[in-house]
Amino acid sequence: MMDSYKNSDPRPPIMLGSPPPPDMRPPMIDWDRAGWNRWSFQHVREILPTAAIRRADVASPLPEATGSLFDLSYRGANGVATDFGEMLNDTYTDAILVWADGKIQHESYHNGMDARSVHLLQSVSKSLTSSAAGSLVAEGLLRPEVLVTDYLPELASTGWQGATLQHVLDMTSGTTFSENYTEPDSDVGKMDYAAGWKPAPKGFDASDWPTCIWEQIVSLKVASVAHGTRFAYRSIETDVLAHAMERVTGQRLPQILSERLWQPLGCAEDASITLDRSGYGLACGGISATLRDLARFGLALLDNGKFNGRQVIPAAWCQDIRHGSHGLFDAHNDRNWPEGSYRNQFWIENSALGRHYCFGVFGQMIMIAPDTGTMIVKLSSWPDFVDSELYRATMAGLSAVEQTFAR
Repeated sequence: MMDSYKNSDPRPPIMLGSPPPPDMRPPMIDWDRAGWNRWSFQHVREILPTAAIRRADVASPLPEATGSLFDLSYRGANGVATDFGEMLNDTYTDAILVWADGKIQHESYHNGMDARSVHLLQSVSKSLTSSAAGSLVAEGLLRPEVLVTDYLPELASTGWQGATLQHVLDMTSGTTFSENYTEPDSDVGKMDYAAGWKPAPKGFDASDWPTCIWEQIVSLKVASVAHGTRFAYRSIETDVLAHAMERVTGQRLPQILSERLWQPLGCAEDASITLDRSGYGLACGGISATLRDLARFGLALLDNGKFNGRQVIPAAWCQDIRHGSHGLFDAHNDRNWPEGSYRNQFWIENSALGRHYCFGVFGQMIMIAPDTGTMIVKLSSWPDFVDSELYRATMAGLSAVEQTFAR
Protein backbone atom coordinates (compact mmCIF):
# COMPACT_ATOMS: atom_id res chain seq x y z
CA MET A 1 0.00 0.00 0.00
CA MET A 2 1.04 3.59 -0.58
CA ASP A 3 -0.04 6.54 1.52
CA SER A 4 -2.39 8.84 -0.30
CA TYR A 5 -1.53 12.51 -0.82
CA LYS A 6 -3.49 15.70 -1.33
CA ASN A 7 -2.95 18.03 -4.26
CA SER A 8 -1.08 20.39 -1.95
CA ASP A 9 1.38 17.62 -0.98
CA PRO A 10 4.48 16.61 -2.97
CA ARG A 11 3.54 14.05 -5.63
CA PRO A 12 5.44 10.75 -5.41
CA PRO A 13 7.15 9.73 -8.68
CA ILE A 14 4.66 7.00 -9.59
CA MET A 15 5.60 5.45 -12.96
CA LEU A 16 8.34 8.01 -13.58
CA GLY A 17 11.67 6.94 -15.02
CA SER A 18 12.69 4.60 -17.79
CA PRO A 19 11.96 2.11 -16.45
CA PRO A 20 10.18 3.25 -13.27
CA PRO A 21 11.68 1.70 -10.14
CA PRO A 22 9.74 -1.36 -8.91
CA ASP A 23 8.43 0.41 -5.80
CA MET A 24 6.87 3.13 -7.97
CA ARG A 25 4.91 0.74 -10.20
CA PRO A 26 1.28 0.18 -9.11
CA PRO A 27 0.86 -3.49 -8.12
CA MET A 28 -1.95 -5.19 -10.04
CA ILE A 29 -3.68 -6.30 -6.86
CA ASP A 30 -3.80 -2.73 -5.52
CA TRP A 31 -3.68 -0.44 -8.58
CA ASP A 32 -7.03 1.16 -7.67
CA ARG A 33 -6.29 1.64 -3.96
CA ALA A 34 -4.71 4.52 -2.04
CA GLY A 35 -2.52 6.21 -3.04
CA TRP A 36 -1.87 4.41 -6.34
CA ASN A 37 -5.29 5.53 -7.54
CA ARG A 38 -4.16 9.16 -7.64
CA TRP A 39 -2.13 8.10 -10.71
CA SER A 40 -3.99 5.04 -11.98
CA PHE A 41 -7.46 6.58 -12.33
CA GLN A 42 -6.02 8.72 -15.14
CA HIS A 43 -4.07 5.85 -16.71
CA VAL A 44 -6.39 2.84 -16.81
CA ARG A 45 -5.58 2.25 -20.49
CA GLU A 46 -1.96 1.63 -19.47
CA ILE A 47 -2.99 -0.98 -16.89
CA LEU A 48 -5.91 -2.96 -18.33
CA PRO A 49 -7.21 -3.97 -21.77
CA THR A 50 -9.79 -1.43 -22.96
CA ALA A 51 -11.97 -0.65 -25.96
CA ALA A 52 -12.67 2.83 -27.28
CA ILE A 53 -16.05 4.52 -27.03
CA ARG A 54 -15.63 6.58 -30.17
CA ARG A 55 -16.01 10.35 -30.10
CA ALA A 56 -17.97 12.47 -32.56
CA ASP A 57 -16.43 13.51 -35.86
CA VAL A 58 -17.14 17.13 -34.92
CA ALA A 59 -17.24 18.13 -31.26
CA SER A 60 -20.29 19.98 -29.96
CA PRO A 61 -19.41 23.45 -28.70
CA LEU A 62 -18.94 23.84 -24.97
CA PRO A 63 -18.04 27.28 -23.59
CA GLU A 64 -15.00 28.02 -21.50
CA ALA A 65 -15.29 28.93 -17.83
CA THR A 66 -16.21 32.55 -17.13
CA GLY A 67 -14.28 32.73 -13.88
CA SER A 68 -13.17 30.79 -10.82
CA LEU A 69 -14.74 29.75 -7.53
CA PHE A 70 -11.54 28.94 -5.63
CA ASP A 71 -12.16 31.81 -3.20
CA LEU A 72 -15.87 31.16 -2.63
CA SER A 73 -16.21 31.21 1.17
CA TYR A 74 -18.81 29.29 3.18
CA ARG A 75 -19.29 27.21 6.31
CA GLY A 76 -18.25 23.61 5.78
CA ALA A 77 -20.14 20.53 6.89
CA ASN A 78 -18.41 20.78 10.27
CA GLY A 79 -19.47 24.42 10.70
CA VAL A 80 -15.93 25.74 10.23
CA ALA A 81 -15.20 28.52 7.73
CA THR A 82 -13.63 27.23 4.53
CA ASP A 83 -13.58 27.97 0.81
CA PHE A 84 -14.14 26.07 -2.41
CA GLY A 85 -10.45 25.72 -3.17
CA GLU A 86 -9.73 24.23 0.23
CA MET A 87 -12.57 21.76 -0.26
CA LEU A 88 -11.12 20.66 -3.60
CA ASN A 89 -7.78 19.99 -1.96
CA ASP A 90 -9.24 18.24 1.07
CA THR A 91 -11.39 15.92 -1.06
CA TYR A 92 -8.60 14.70 -3.37
CA THR A 93 -10.08 16.38 -6.45
CA ASP A 94 -8.64 15.57 -9.87
CA ALA A 95 -10.98 17.78 -11.91
CA ILE A 96 -14.22 19.71 -11.46
CA LEU A 97 -16.61 21.67 -13.65
CA VAL A 98 -19.45 23.83 -12.29
CA TRP A 99 -22.40 24.92 -14.45
CA ALA A 100 -24.69 27.46 -12.80
CA ASP A 101 -26.73 30.44 -13.96
CA GLY A 102 -26.37 29.29 -17.57
CA LYS A 103 -22.55 29.38 -17.60
CA ILE A 104 -19.48 27.37 -16.69
CA GLN A 105 -18.59 29.19 -13.50
CA HIS A 106 -15.52 27.09 -12.69
CA GLU A 107 -13.36 24.49 -14.40
CA SER A 108 -10.11 23.29 -12.89
CA TYR A 109 -7.69 20.37 -13.14
CA HIS A 110 -5.46 18.97 -10.42
CA ASN A 111 -3.03 16.15 -9.68
CA GLY A 112 -1.58 16.17 -13.19
CA MET A 113 -4.91 15.97 -14.99
CA ASP A 114 -5.79 18.22 -17.94
CA ALA A 115 -8.73 18.81 -20.27
CA ARG A 116 -7.84 15.85 -22.51
CA SER A 117 -7.12 13.38 -19.71
CA VAL A 118 -9.60 10.57 -19.26
CA HIS A 119 -10.45 9.53 -15.69
CA LEU A 120 -11.97 6.32 -14.36
CA LEU A 121 -15.63 6.92 -13.55
CA GLN A 122 -16.33 3.83 -11.47
CA SER A 123 -20.13 3.58 -11.01
CA VAL A 124 -20.91 6.77 -12.92
CA SER A 125 -20.56 4.21 -15.73
CA LYS A 126 -23.91 2.78 -14.62
CA SER A 127 -25.73 6.01 -15.42
CA LEU A 128 -24.05 6.30 -18.83
CA THR A 129 -25.13 2.74 -19.63
CA SER A 130 -28.70 3.50 -18.54
CA SER A 131 -28.84 6.60 -20.71
CA ALA A 132 -27.90 4.56 -23.78
CA ALA A 133 -30.48 1.96 -22.75
CA GLY A 134 -33.10 4.72 -22.73
CA SER A 135 -32.84 5.04 -26.50
CA LEU A 136 -33.37 1.28 -26.86
CA VAL A 137 -36.49 1.60 -24.72
CA ALA A 138 -37.73 4.49 -26.86
CA GLU A 139 -37.30 2.35 -29.98
CA GLY A 140 -39.06 -0.63 -28.43
CA LEU A 141 -35.97 -2.85 -28.48
CA LEU A 142 -36.11 -3.04 -24.68
CA ARG A 143 -39.24 -2.90 -22.51
CA PRO A 144 -38.73 -2.34 -18.78
CA GLU A 145 -41.86 -4.27 -17.81
CA VAL A 146 -40.72 -7.43 -19.63
CA LEU A 147 -39.02 -10.32 -17.83
CA VAL A 148 -35.26 -10.15 -18.12
CA THR A 149 -35.29 -13.82 -19.17
CA ASP A 150 -37.11 -12.75 -22.35
CA TYR A 151 -33.83 -11.11 -23.37
CA LEU A 152 -31.42 -13.47 -21.60
CA PRO A 153 -33.14 -16.89 -21.40
CA GLU A 154 -30.05 -18.42 -19.77
CA LEU A 155 -31.01 -16.54 -16.59
CA ALA A 156 -34.03 -18.81 -16.05
CA SER A 157 -31.85 -20.94 -13.78
CA THR A 158 -30.51 -17.96 -11.80
CA GLY A 159 -31.73 -15.59 -9.12
CA TRP A 160 -33.16 -13.34 -11.88
CA GLN A 161 -35.89 -15.84 -12.81
CA GLY A 162 -39.13 -13.87 -12.58
CA ALA A 163 -37.44 -10.43 -12.42
CA THR A 164 -38.33 -7.71 -14.90
CA LEU A 165 -35.87 -5.45 -16.63
CA GLN A 166 -37.20 -2.59 -14.47
CA HIS A 167 -36.21 -4.55 -11.36
CA VAL A 168 -32.68 -4.74 -12.79
CA LEU A 169 -32.66 -1.04 -13.68
CA ASP A 170 -33.77 -0.08 -10.16
CA MET A 171 -31.67 -2.72 -8.35
CA THR A 172 -34.79 -4.25 -6.82
CA SER A 173 -34.38 -7.79 -8.08
CA GLY A 174 -34.07 -10.27 -5.24
CA THR A 175 -30.83 -11.80 -6.56
CA THR A 176 -28.22 -12.36 -3.88
CA PHE A 177 -24.92 -10.53 -4.50
CA SER A 178 -22.54 -9.17 -1.87
CA GLU A 179 -21.25 -5.63 -2.57
CA ASN A 180 -18.65 -5.72 0.22
CA TYR A 181 -15.64 -3.94 -1.27
CA THR A 182 -13.18 -4.86 1.47
CA GLU A 183 -13.68 -8.65 1.42
CA PRO A 184 -11.52 -10.13 -1.37
CA ASP A 185 -13.82 -13.16 -1.80
CA SER A 186 -17.14 -11.29 -1.69
CA ASP A 187 -19.17 -11.32 -4.89
CA VAL A 188 -17.89 -7.87 -5.84
CA GLY A 189 -14.36 -9.02 -4.96
CA LYS A 190 -14.79 -11.94 -7.35
CA MET A 191 -16.09 -9.43 -9.89
CA ASP A 192 -12.66 -7.72 -9.86
CA TYR A 193 -11.20 -11.08 -10.89
CA ALA A 194 -13.92 -11.86 -13.44
CA ALA A 195 -13.62 -8.39 -15.00
CA GLY A 196 -9.88 -8.82 -15.43
CA TRP A 197 -9.18 -5.95 -13.04
CA LYS A 198 -7.24 -8.01 -10.50
CA PRO A 199 -5.38 -11.29 -10.13
CA ALA A 200 -6.62 -13.72 -7.50
CA PRO A 201 -5.81 -12.33 -4.05
CA LYS A 202 -2.98 -14.03 -2.20
CA GLY A 203 -4.17 -16.90 -0.02
CA PHE A 204 -7.41 -17.54 -1.92
CA ASP A 205 -8.14 -20.48 -4.19
CA ALA A 206 -9.76 -18.94 -7.25
CA SER A 207 -9.95 -22.14 -9.28
CA ASP A 208 -13.76 -22.07 -9.22
CA TRP A 209 -14.14 -18.28 -9.52
CA PRO A 210 -15.81 -16.89 -12.68
CA THR A 211 -13.35 -15.92 -15.40
CA CYS A 212 -15.61 -13.35 -17.05
CA ILE A 213 -18.65 -11.31 -16.05
CA TRP A 214 -21.14 -13.52 -17.92
CA GLU A 215 -19.87 -16.55 -16.01
CA GLN A 216 -20.47 -14.67 -12.78
CA ILE A 217 -23.99 -13.64 -13.81
CA VAL A 218 -25.10 -17.20 -14.61
CA SER A 219 -23.48 -18.50 -11.41
CA LEU A 220 -25.75 -16.40 -9.17
CA LYS A 221 -28.52 -18.90 -8.46
CA VAL A 222 -30.21 -17.50 -5.35
CA ALA A 223 -32.90 -14.86 -4.87
CA SER A 224 -33.01 -13.98 -1.18
CA VAL A 225 -36.20 -11.87 -1.36
CA ALA A 226 -39.10 -11.48 -3.76
CA HIS A 227 -38.34 -9.28 -6.75
CA GLY A 228 -39.48 -5.69 -6.35
CA THR A 229 -39.71 -5.76 -2.55
CA ARG A 230 -36.44 -4.10 -1.61
CA PHE A 231 -33.61 -1.96 -2.97
CA ALA A 232 -30.08 -3.34 -2.61
CA TYR A 233 -27.16 -1.77 -4.43
CA ARG A 234 -25.48 -4.52 -6.48
CA SER A 235 -23.15 -3.68 -9.37
CA ILE A 236 -23.89 -6.91 -11.23
CA GLU A 237 -27.39 -5.63 -12.06
CA THR A 238 -25.88 -3.10 -14.49
CA ASP A 239 -24.02 -5.86 -16.28
CA VAL A 240 -27.23 -7.87 -16.67
CA LEU A 241 -28.77 -4.75 -18.27
CA ALA A 242 -25.75 -4.35 -20.57
CA HIS A 243 -25.89 -7.97 -21.71
CA ALA A 244 -29.56 -7.47 -22.59
CA MET A 245 -28.57 -4.35 -24.55
CA GLU A 246 -25.98 -6.35 -26.47
CA ARG A 247 -28.45 -9.13 -27.25
CA VAL A 248 -31.16 -6.88 -28.71
CA THR A 249 -28.74 -4.80 -30.79
CA GLY A 250 -26.21 -7.43 -31.85
CA GLN A 251 -23.51 -4.92 -30.88
CA ARG A 252 -20.89 -4.74 -28.19
CA LEU A 253 -21.41 -2.21 -25.41
CA PRO A 254 -18.65 0.24 -26.51
CA GLN A 255 -20.33 0.53 -29.93
CA ILE A 256 -23.77 1.00 -28.36
CA LEU A 257 -22.45 3.73 -26.07
CA SER A 258 -20.66 5.46 -28.93
CA GLU A 259 -23.55 5.42 -31.40
CA ARG A 260 -26.33 6.18 -28.93
CA LEU A 261 -24.62 8.56 -26.51
CA TRP A 262 -21.05 9.68 -27.13
CA GLN A 263 -21.35 10.65 -30.79
CA PRO A 264 -24.82 12.27 -30.49
CA LEU A 265 -23.52 14.33 -27.56
CA GLY A 266 -20.69 15.56 -29.75
CA CYS A 267 -18.03 14.35 -27.35
CA ALA A 268 -14.59 15.67 -28.20
CA GLU A 269 -12.49 12.71 -26.99
CA ASP A 270 -12.77 8.94 -27.11
CA ALA A 271 -13.84 7.45 -23.83
CA SER A 272 -12.69 3.93 -22.96
CA ILE A 273 -14.10 0.89 -21.18
CA THR A 274 -12.23 -2.01 -19.58
CA LEU A 275 -12.67 -5.45 -21.11
CA ASP A 276 -12.91 -8.85 -19.42
CA ARG A 277 -11.47 -12.06 -20.85
CA SER A 278 -14.52 -12.51 -23.11
CA GLY A 279 -14.18 -8.99 -24.55
CA TYR A 280 -17.14 -7.65 -22.58
CA GLY A 281 -16.96 -3.99 -21.53
CA LEU A 282 -17.60 -3.52 -17.81
CA ALA A 283 -20.84 -1.50 -17.67
CA CYS A 284 -20.96 -1.19 -13.89
CA GLY A 285 -17.69 0.69 -13.47
CA GLY A 286 -15.20 0.41 -16.31
CA ILE A 287 -15.64 3.65 -18.27
CA SER A 288 -13.05 6.45 -18.36
CA ALA A 289 -13.83 9.85 -19.89
CA THR A 290 -12.78 13.50 -19.87
CA LEU A 291 -14.29 16.13 -17.61
CA ARG A 292 -15.70 18.21 -20.46
CA ASP A 293 -17.34 15.26 -22.19
CA LEU A 294 -18.99 14.34 -18.91
CA ALA A 295 -20.18 17.94 -18.71
CA ARG A 296 -21.84 17.48 -22.10
CA PHE A 297 -23.61 14.43 -20.68
CA GLY A 298 -24.61 16.24 -17.48
CA LEU A 299 -25.93 19.24 -19.39
CA ALA A 300 -28.07 16.95 -21.54
CA LEU A 301 -29.59 15.46 -18.39
CA LEU A 302 -30.16 18.97 -17.05
CA ASP A 303 -32.07 19.91 -20.24
CA ASN A 304 -34.32 16.85 -20.25
CA GLY A 305 -32.01 14.89 -22.56
CA LYS A 306 -31.20 17.65 -25.05
CA PHE A 307 -27.75 19.07 -25.76
CA ASN A 308 -26.98 21.85 -28.23
CA GLY A 309 -30.44 21.49 -29.77
CA ARG A 310 -30.26 17.72 -30.27
CA GLN A 311 -32.39 15.24 -28.30
CA VAL A 312 -29.71 12.75 -27.24
CA ILE A 313 -31.39 10.97 -24.33
CA PRO A 314 -35.16 10.46 -24.75
CA ALA A 315 -37.08 13.06 -22.77
CA ALA A 316 -39.43 10.38 -21.45
CA TRP A 317 -36.43 8.47 -20.05
CA CYS A 318 -35.14 11.60 -18.33
CA GLN A 319 -38.56 12.23 -16.82
CA ASP A 320 -38.75 8.63 -15.62
CA ILE A 321 -35.35 8.99 -13.96
CA ARG A 322 -36.46 12.17 -12.20
CA HIS A 323 -40.01 11.23 -11.27
CA GLY A 324 -40.51 7.50 -11.91
CA SER A 325 -42.80 5.66 -9.52
CA HIS A 326 -40.18 3.68 -7.66
CA GLY A 327 -40.02 4.81 -4.04
CA LEU A 328 -37.85 2.01 -2.66
CA PHE A 329 -34.66 2.78 -0.76
CA ASP A 330 -32.62 1.13 1.95
CA ALA A 331 -32.68 2.54 5.48
CA HIS A 332 -29.32 4.33 5.25
CA ASN A 333 -30.15 6.25 2.08
CA ASP A 334 -33.72 6.91 3.16
CA ARG A 335 -32.39 8.61 6.28
CA ASN A 336 -30.15 10.91 4.22
CA TRP A 337 -32.63 11.54 1.39
CA PRO A 338 -36.18 10.92 2.68
CA GLU A 339 -37.63 12.12 -0.64
CA GLY A 340 -35.18 10.04 -2.66
CA SER A 341 -34.93 6.71 -4.42
CA TYR A 342 -32.82 4.78 -6.91
CA ARG A 343 -34.23 4.81 -10.43
CA ASN A 344 -32.82 3.56 -13.74
CA GLN A 345 -29.24 3.45 -12.39
CA PHE A 346 -29.38 6.99 -11.00
CA TRP A 347 -29.52 8.22 -7.39
CA ILE A 348 -32.56 10.44 -6.87
CA GLU A 349 -32.22 13.02 -4.12
CA ASN A 350 -35.73 14.42 -4.45
CA SER A 351 -38.23 12.98 -6.93
CA ALA A 352 -40.54 16.01 -6.63
CA LEU A 353 -37.76 18.41 -7.65
CA GLY A 354 -36.13 15.97 -10.08
CA ARG A 355 -32.69 16.31 -8.45
CA HIS A 356 -30.50 13.33 -9.32
CA TYR A 357 -26.89 12.20 -9.23
CA CYS A 358 -24.43 9.80 -10.78
CA PHE A 359 -22.10 8.46 -8.09
CA GLY A 360 -18.97 6.30 -8.19
CA VAL A 361 -16.70 5.07 -5.43
CA PHE A 362 -13.58 7.04 -4.56
CA GLY A 363 -15.42 10.32 -5.14
CA GLN A 364 -16.78 10.35 -8.72
CA MET A 365 -20.00 12.29 -9.19
CA ILE A 366 -22.30 14.26 -11.47
CA MET A 367 -24.96 16.44 -9.85
CA ILE A 368 -28.04 17.41 -11.88
CA ALA A 369 -30.34 19.93 -10.15
CA PRO A 370 -33.11 21.12 -12.50
CA ASP A 371 -34.68 23.16 -9.71
CA THR A 372 -31.65 25.47 -9.53
CA GLY A 373 -30.23 24.98 -13.04
CA THR A 374 -27.02 23.59 -11.57
CA MET A 375 -24.84 20.79 -12.98
CA ILE A 376 -21.51 19.81 -11.44
CA VAL A 377 -19.02 17.11 -12.45
CA LYS A 378 -16.35 16.15 -9.92
CA LEU A 379 -13.64 13.53 -10.45
CA SER A 380 -11.57 12.45 -7.48
CA SER A 381 -9.27 9.78 -6.09
CA TRP A 382 -10.24 9.38 -2.44
CA PRO A 383 -8.15 7.12 -0.22
CA ASP A 384 -11.20 4.89 0.47
CA PHE A 385 -14.11 3.52 -1.55
CA VAL A 386 -16.64 5.44 0.55
CA ASP A 387 -15.86 8.21 3.05
CA SER A 388 -18.73 9.98 4.79
CA GLU A 389 -16.53 12.90 5.88
CA LEU A 390 -15.27 13.57 2.34
CA TYR A 391 -18.80 13.15 1.01
CA ARG A 392 -20.22 15.69 3.46
CA ALA A 393 -17.38 18.13 2.71
CA THR A 394 -18.06 17.79 -1.01
CA MET A 395 -21.81 18.26 -0.67
CA ALA A 396 -21.34 21.33 1.52
CA GLY A 397 -19.25 22.89 -1.25
CA LEU A 398 -21.83 22.07 -3.91
CA SER A 399 -24.58 23.50 -1.72
CA ALA A 400 -22.59 26.72 -1.34
CA VAL A 401 -22.37 26.98 -5.13
CA GLU A 402 -26.12 26.51 -5.49
CA GLN A 403 -26.84 29.16 -2.89
CA THR A 404 -24.46 31.61 -4.59
CA PHE A 405 -26.13 31.30 -7.97
CA ALA A 406 -29.70 30.63 -6.81
CA ARG A 407 -32.13 31.95 -9.35
